[in-house]
Amino acid sequence: MDVSLSNAIMHTATALQQNQTADAVQVAVLKKSMDMQKNTAATLLQALPQPPLASSGTLGTQVNTFA
Repeated sequence: MDVSLSNAIMHTATALQQNQTADAVQVAVLKKSMDMQKNTAATLLQALPQPPLASSGTLGTQVNTFA
């Protein structure tokens, strides 16, 4: 077996393994970032004032929709 061919195969295998590891780390960081954004958005939405809903009368108690 040719030594240079063996070295090339080993180099390629090592490079692929490093790329897989880097991809896994990048996906983990992306997921963590998205979770942080989700939590921040939920906190901001909860901080918004909630207007009282109408419970009597004709204004704000009925929704008429047409398709």
